[in-house]
Amino acid sequence: MKTASFLFPKDKVAFIRSSSSMKEAMEQLEQHYYTALPIVDEAGKYVGTLSEGDLLWTLKNKPGVSFDNMDEIPVSTIKKHIRNECVSIDAYMEDMLAKAADQNFVPVVDDKQIFLGIIRRKDIIAYYMNNITD
Repeated sequence: MKTASFLFPKDKVAFIRSSSSMKEAMEQLEQHYYTALPIVDEAGKYVGTLSEGDLLWTLKNKPGVSFDNMDEIPVSTIKKHIRNECVSIDAYMEDMLAKAADQNFVPVVDDKQIFLGIIRRKDIIAYYMNNITD
């Protein structure tokens, strides 16, 4: 089955722009109760994932960074510790299980790498549970 059937579309997904600040990222994570966010560049392409841990490590290890100046730190300068691999909108759900083991979500892109949305781990697991028990 194609992943398009399980797509949680971009307009319903919290994501951040690569030009966003560290403070904006933290606010998005807090508002949506997420532990990680897809990062999209100004052209709309998926460029990576930012996690809570990335923000914490930046606060701890980057000299001069504090809660007071997080609005001055672009997300693009933060070292990322995870890489959620993206898949094409034409990918098959049968190929998602390995990704779900390591990722909370799988970013979905078109043939030009434009971010379309995500497939959530819970939807991948539900798909496999339904197919195993049927």
